[in-house]
Amino acid sequence: MPTKTTKKKTTRKTRSKVKKNLVIVESPAKAKTIEKYLGRNYHVIASKGHIRDLPKSQMGIDFDDNYKPKYISIRGKGDTIKELKSEAKKAKKVYLASDPDREGEAIAWHVAHALNLDEKDKNRVTFNEVTKDAVKESFKHPRTIDMDTVDAQQARRVLDRIVGYSLSPILWAKVKKGLSAGRVQSVALKLVIDREKEIKNFKPQEYWTIDAEFVKDKSKFKAAFYGIDGKKTELPNNEAVQDVLSKIDKKKSFEVQNVVTRQRRRQPPAPFTTSTMQQEANKRLGYRTRRTMSIAQQLYEGISLGKQGTVGLITYMRTDSKRTSPVAQQEASKFLHEKYGAEFAAKSQRHFKNQEDAQDAHEAIRPTSVYRTPESLKEVLTTEQYRLYKLIWSRFLASEMTPAVYDTVRADINQNSVTFRTTGSQMKFPGFTKVYDNAQEKNVELPDLAEGEEVKLSKSDNKQHFTQPPARYTEASLVRALEENGVGRPSTYAPTIDTIQRRYYVKLEGRAIVPTELGEIVDGLIEEFFPDITDVDYTARLESDLDNVEDGNKNWVKVVDDYYHPFKKELDKADSEIEKVQIKDEPAGFNCDICGAPMVIKMGRYGKFYACSRFPDCRNTKPIVKKIGVTCPKCGKGEIVEKKSKKNRKFYGCSRYPECDFVSWDQTIGRNCPNDGHFLVQKKTKKGLVILCPNGDYKEEPKEDN
Repeated sequence: MPTKTTKKKTTRKTRSKVKKNLVIVESPAKAKTIEKYLGRNYHVIASKGHIRDLPKSQMGIDFDDNYKPKYISIRGKGDTIKELKSEAKKAKKVYLASDPDREGEAIAWHVAHALNLDEKDKNRVTFNEVTKDAVKESFKHPRTIDMDTVDAQQARRVLDRIVGYSLSPILWAKVKKGLSAGRVQSVALKLVIDREKEIKNFKPQEYWTIDAEFVKDKSKFKAAFYGIDGKKTELPNNEAVQDVLSKIDKKKSFEVQNVVTRQRRRQPPAPFTTSTMQQEANKRLGYRTRRTMSIAQQLYEGISLGKQGTVGLITYMRTDSKRTSPVAQQEASKFLHEKYGAEFAAKSQRHFKNQEDAQDAHEAIRPTSVYRTPESLKEVLTTEQYRLYKLIWSRFLASEMTPAVYDTVRADINQNSVTFRTTGSQMKFPGFTKVYDNAQEKNVELPDLAEGEEVKLSKSDNKQHFTQPPARYTEASLVRALEENGVGRPSTYAPTIDTIQRRYYVKLEGRAIVPTELGEIVDGLIEEFFPDITDVDYTARLESDLDNVEDGNKNWVKVVDDYYHPFKKELDKADSEIEKVQIKDEPAGFNCDICGAPMVIKMGRYGKFYACSRFPDCRNTKPIVKKIGVTCPKCGKGEIVEKKSKKNRKFYGCSRYPECDFVSWDQTIGRNCPNDGHFLVQKKTKKGLVILCPNGDYKEEPKEDN
């Protein structure tokens, strides 16, 4: 017995001395998941993002030494770096498994530098999805750090620092403190302001339409005026409408002509890129771009599925490629055959064409397994995670399905050279719309129409219209515009839009992005003195140059140098020629309740506010609140006012706060519920304003127009 006991102790001691492989990832959540996949010979820890960066207190660029960056450890990362070094000393081998993009490659390089690892060592591991098979396979093929990719990130970081740290002091001196400017954010701001100028300068054009209702064998169908003598004719005014109507004899029949029937195939959409995911999540789910990326990050890094452990549910979410792996396509085909039948599965694997400047390093965004259906995961996902996962899952599955097929018919209805045109459409086969309908077409039924037969005019309605200005950008359409213009990359869309909102250069009105007075001032200065920065084509060319650096076709120092020298000339000119901008204070119309001096409206970092005109001698300030004309339902004394939360979300509260603490996310309407006496609120829906009781037992739907 004593001999056996001694043997066991020796075994334990020997095992404890076995060195493990150390794996360094970016996020703690991903670290736990990957450690389970790799087993006991591996220890996985997180760098928690970047550990080194340029200093905040200075430019941090050595212009005399090929723009050499002066990297320092990021403040607050001391303990993390200490842990990384400690674990690396104990490790058998260190693997760098940060995210598979430019930022991830740069993080791996910075970590290698901090730990004194050999850059030529094959210790870099990347995987596009956090699944057991993908992770284990990636460790079979480690590689060296890709210095071309690191240089591309370094060039972007250096240029952004040069632009930001050169422009911001000018804005502080000439406009106001706390402002900033940057390469991509300046272009985004310019796009918003140019659109606002288009709207302001837009001159509406009058035009008219004539809609008609015809009858055939008691079946009614609609048609619209098309033209005269078979040629499409515009109706610019009422005189043109009356001229058309004068040619029509309402007592006589119309003849059916030019009946065309055909089959139309609607092709499925491509799987998501970062841009299209952000756009669809904004349009369908109402998610802001930053929120979408945060939820997608959670789905990528892994969700606990109970007995199955933690699994990454989607592939990497920063990509502009529409390519998907053949293995994933085969799995989708199998799923479709089992779930819906062979007629719904594409006959061959699809290949969607990427945009010209797209990077193809990563797949499109897709579920890591289509067999993990949204419904099967509903219990383990939050509502936000479930809704976004369902969108990604259904979009990918749709991309591997057959087209939707429609039977369409078009016919001309003619009398006295006046032609009306009618179109009908019936879905013959749903195809991909079975799981994802991105257009939501409605069937338009027509009676059987044959050439030469006669139909009667039941009624007609002529209406005056005016052309509408272009719509303001939403977050979705601004992302699309940035992508279409080649400005920025998947990782930059969300932070760019977030930055111009935080700086109060733009604000949200509903979903529309509206420039502020401050934004217009900043844009005007940058456009006048730094035209290259706001030039969309110039910025797009720079993105292309950065791609060439990543591909090994350009030197990063040369790219920075080519950009910096013209910028330096503009900088010197601007510093001497820009005059200080005076943002005039508007009179508030009432006096300070502390010192009696007139109050004024000032422009702050987060919008306008009331302040005493004697500032800084008197520092009295008040928020600007919007009254909605409703008495507080709680105290009955104060008025309900519109306010903004710290996250810029609109809510409603009592003007007597803090004496009365009434608050509501929804606007109160000044009436009480007839069922329980609770105050009623109104909510915006697609149908219009709905009035309801927060307790859920009363609802007034919007009235439909007759």
